[in-house]
Amino acid sequence: MPRRPAFEIAEHRVAAGTQVSIKLPATRLYTDTPMDLHVEVFHGLRDGPVLLVCAAIHGDELNGIEICRRLIKRLNPKRMHGTVIVVPIVNVFGFIQQTRYLPDRRDLNRCFPGSQRGALGSRLAHLFHDQLLSRATHLIDLHTGAIHRSNLPQIRTDIKDPIAKQMAEEFHAPVILHARERDGSLRSSATELGVHCLLYEAGEALRFDEASIRTGLNGILNVMKYLGMGQRRGSRRKFEPMIANSSQWVRNEVDGLIVSRVRLGEMVSKNQILAYSASPHGDMEEAIRSPIDGVVIGMSNIPIANEGEALFHIAKFTAELIDQAGEIFDAFTEDFEPRVL
Repeated sequence: MPRRPAFEIAEHRVAAGTQVSIKLPATRLYTDTPMDLHVEVFHGLRDGPVLLVCAAIHGDELNGIEICRRLIKRLNPKRMHGTVIVVPIVNVFGFIQQTRYLPDRRDLNRCFPGSQRGALGSRLAHLFHDQLLSRATHLIDLHTGAIHRSNLPQIRTDIKDPIAKQMAEEFHAPVILHARERDGSLRSSATELGVHCLLYEAGEALRFDEASIRTGLNGILNVMKYLGMGQRRGSRRKFEPMIANSSQWVRNEVDGLIVSRVRLGEMVSKNQILAYSASPHGDMEEAIRSPIDGVVIGMSNIPIANEGEALFHIAKFTAELIDQAGEIFDAFTEDFEPRVL
C-alpha cells in the first residue's frame, strides 16, 4: 500500500500514522508574554475525513476541554482513517481569566470569520478560520451553558443538512435541536466553507460534570465511527435522540425566590407548573407555567430572579412524542445528576 501523503497545516507537515503538537502564535500580552493556540493533529495511515474538534470558544466552558483531553488519550493515528484536529482551548484569554469573553468583552463566537487587521477577537477568529477550519471537512464545537445555567446534553445543528443530521443522530445525545446559525459564529463560518458542523451543549460554565463529559466523548467517537475513521465506537444508550424544530425560554414575571418543581431533562406539558416565584417575606407565590409541551433542556441554577429573567429552556415536542419518549429520558436523567469534581 503506498504511503499516504503528509497532512499540511499551519506550515507544519504531519506524517501519516503520527501525532504532532502544534502551537500557533496568536498574540502577545502587554507583558510581552506570547499567547499560543495549542493544537493536536492525528494523521491516520489511511484516507478519510478531516474532523476538527474544538472547545472553550467561551473561556469559562470547561467540560469541552476535559472531553478533548480524554479524546486525545483515546486516538491512535496508526489505526485511523482520515485526520483529527483537536483544539482544547480556543479562547485562551477567557480561559486564563475564567470568563466567557475576550479582554475587550467581545464574544469570540461573534467574530468569525475575522480579519487580520481587526480587533483582538477578529484576529483570533481569523487565525482559527484560516489555519484550522479551512482544513476541515467536519466540525464538532463543544460548549456548556453560561455561568449559573445548566444544559442537558444536546446537539444543535441544521437538520436540513443531511450529513450533519446523520452525525447528530449518531452522536447519541438525548436531544437534537434544529438551530439557526448566528452571524459571526464559528458554525456560520463552517457552513460557508461547506464544513458539516455539530454544536454540543452540556453542563454549566466553570464546572466539570461527568455525565456531560462522558456523553460528549462517546458522541465524538460515535461520529468518527459513522464517518469511517476507524476508531472504536463509544458506548451507546438504548434510545433514539428526539429532534426538536424549536425551543422557548420561560421567563420570570414577578421578582422573587424561585422554588423549582422540575429538573433538567424532565418532560413537561403545556400549563404545567415549572416553579413558583415567591416573596422572601412569605406573603406571595406566583406560579410559573410551561407555555408548551416539551423537555427542559436548560435551566437557571440561581434560586432568585428579577422580572424578565430567563429561567427554563424548553425544547418543543408534541405530547404524543413525549409520551413515547418518557422512559427514555427517565433512564438518561438518572445519570445526569450535576456534580462538581
